[in-house]
Amino acid sequence: MATPGSGTYRVLARVGMHTKAYEAQCAAEQGRHPAAAPPTPRKGLTLLALALGTFAIGTGEFASSGVIQLLASGMDVSVPVAAYAITGDALGAVTGLLATTLRAARASRRTVLLGAIGLFLIGNVLSALAPNIAVLIVSRFVTGSVQGAFIGAGAGVAAYVYGPGEGGRAFGTVMSGLTVATVIGAPLGTLVGQHAGWRVTYWAVVVVGLLAGAALLAWLPRTDDLRVGRVAPELGPLRRLDVRLMVGVAALGSASLFAVYTFIGPLVTDAAGASASLIPVALAVFGLGMAFGNYHGGPAADRYGNRPMIFGYSNALVHLVAIGLTGSNILILLPALFGVGASLMYALPTAQVLLTRLGPDAPSLMGALNLVALDLASSLGATGGAVVLGLGWGTLSTVWAGSVLTAAGLILYGAVAARTKRADTVRPGPLHCEPGRFRRRGRTITYRRGFR
Repeated sequence: MATPGSGTYRVLARVGMHTKAYEAQCAAEQGRHPAAAPPTPRKGLTLLALALGTFAIGTGEFASSGVIQLLASGMDVSVPVAAYAITGDALGAVTGLLATTLRAARASRRTVLLGAIGLFLIGNVLSALAPNIAVLIVSRFVTGSVQGAFIGAGAGVAAYVYGPGEGGRAFGTVMSGLTVATVIGAPLGTLVGQHAGWRVTYWAVVVVGLLAGAALLAWLPRTDDLRVGRVAPELGPLRRLDVRLMVGVAALGSASLFAVYTFIGPLVTDAAGASASLIPVALAVFGLGMAFGNYHGGPAADRYGNRPMIFGYSNALVHLVAIGLTGSNILILLPALFGVGASLMYALPTAQVLLTRLGPDAPSLMGALNLVALDLASSLGATGGAVVLGLGWGTLSTVWAGSVLTAAGLILYGAVAARTKRADTVRPGPLHCEPGRFRRRGRTITYRRGFR
């Protein structure tokens, strides 16, 4: 596929979500607007602004885990109580995704993006100024509520900018900001917090958010082509039990990712007895594992059907058990953290493909539900870890809590697979975009508006 002129964006697109895992969603995005695109010189700048926005959002979310002990000390609360600020962020993302998207259904994506980044800035300013943990939890809820709307609108703008036939790569570019946030943003935010205080971490996120806002204001296209239109016709699949069960599978299966990531600081310092200076290193190792797994998970989802998800969750359980039994050794903890991140993110694109199979008539909604599942996973993992830690079961108990949730996801998937096997005998296969239709091997669905 062709890419924008700069090689930088080819790299960004490749480190984000794999294109084919989101091809159905991108196809619908491109079907909503004409083939015209902004002048070539602005493409790179627009994509940079979008990636910078998701980088700011991801850094604000993930850096909270790195400074959780500092936050707890500064607020004079326990680490489990401080973890509810991260839960608030995740719950905000869950509730805000569909609500904000529906409310802004007839607004321009430019308006949605600028509004989302503005609310994000307000939430982070309130977080930096929060006088107590209750205000901080509410502030993080506000901040998290913009995540889904920003990613959804950003995917539509990127698909418009790239032009026909490049929607999946466009979605990858938008998501690349989150990937870079896990590898670079969160470790740097943690490092800033360790040397200047946890409030400064949020002020640093505000600075990045201001840069992203300025870039979006300057470089987003000004055109009526970016109006979303009606989305209500796509809401039908929400009534399907299999769709809701698959969201549960993805949420439970991925929950251990956040049961570990949220408490990565205590795992390094309390469980392994290492210096706090290694927390940014552990965050970076975990982020690299996530990027590695996600990069390879997309092609695997296209090629091997449901097996990458089963393998990813099962392999994650092996690494979680390794941490639970031997996590007191930093030399074992660090590579096991990489394994957990890689395994669970390897499974994520398959969850998207399976959701698309269950709701082929609503690909954009299925893409949104995959993000909802990930945010539910964050809430479940952080809450589960906080509960067992609050019970005094020790730092490593957070890992065991995560392993129980992932195991539950695997068991639930067995039930979903049995149901869908009886109802749908179509073998999973690659998705193909053609003018005017979305086709999977064995079935064809024609859209009201075509795409190329």
